[in-house]
Amino acid sequence: MTNTPAQPTAAGVDAVVPFAVEALDVRGRVINMGPVLNSMLARHKYPAPVNKLLSEAIVLTAMLGSTLKFEGRLTLQAQTDGAVSTLVVDFNAPDGLRAMAQFSEDKVAEVAAKDGFKPDHLLGKGHLAFTIDQGAHTSRYQGIVVLNGTTLEEAAHEYFQKSEQIPTFVRLGVAEVLTKAEEGGADHSWAAGGIMVQFLPQSLDRLKQADIHPGDAPEGHEAHEIDEDDAWVEARSLVETVKDDELIDPSLTVEGLLYRLFHERGASVFSPQLMADKCTCSEEKITAMMQNFSEADKTEMKAEGTVHIKCDFCSKDYELDANKVFED
Repeated sequence: MTNTPAQPTAAGVDAVVPFAVEALDVRGRVINMGPVLNSMLARHKYPAPVNKLLSEAIVLTAMLGSTLKFEGRLTLQAQTDGAVSTLVVDFNAPDGLRAMAQFSEDKVAEVAAKDGFKPDHLLGKGHLAFTIDQGAHTSRYQGIVVLNGTTLEEAAHEYFQKSEQIPTFVRLGVAEVLTKAEEGGADHSWAAGGIMVQFLPQSLDRLKQADIHPGDAPEGHEAHEIDEDDAWVEARSLVETVKDDELIDPSLTVEGLLYRLFHERGASVFSPQLMADKCTCSEEKITAMMQNFSEADKTEMKAEGTVHIKCDFCSKDYELDANKVFED
């Protein structure tokens, strides 16, 4: 190992750690989340199955968002006809995360009670959008993946295959942690982790590999066969062996995990990027949003006097004087 951080990066420290396996032309990221994740989940009091699904989405968004090289935002948003109808996670560079979900409690309970339940079963048919917003003076970029029994891991693979043309493999792991409370009850918390590897060849021989099929060939045309590079096959196969408990084990450092995977090839580990629980809501933004209401709505709110608005992400309550908000 080279270029390692001064302190080992244990699970649960809410950081994304970049790494590289130069021998395989692979770059990647490992994330471990604990306190920040629990801070985000605790304010919503969602059912455990929803928390697990949302945790996977948070981990995935953090890994993808941490690759941004500018002051911008990456948003993961799912819209489905399933028990969870809406799932949104925002990453605001360089470190801010916020998340929310909308769901039917009855449907969640029904789906979660079935044998072999997995959090992705809460997502029905629909789509998952990855949106990159680089600011007011640039165009937004959006990649959309169709959801139809698709896991978030599979959706990430499809996004990179079709939108980025980069061979990518993602593993996500989430667990509910139960500890005995002093008064005899149980304290609930969450731990989540993930690892992402991408094949970014530098050598001329590896750069000659055929392009990944984008998946939009006309109907009736067969996709061309791709002979995958041996280096990529090796890297992906190694990461496929990662178990959930390795991603959330508080005693296993990032360096330890990467050593397990790539000790024969050697991996360089770079400085961690800390994550934070940060909502971007503000009274100013809500006031600006209210200016877009219809004149009828404005008149009604002015008659009521006080307007109460709650942020869907951070659950903060805002109490505004409608007459001041809409004063001429």
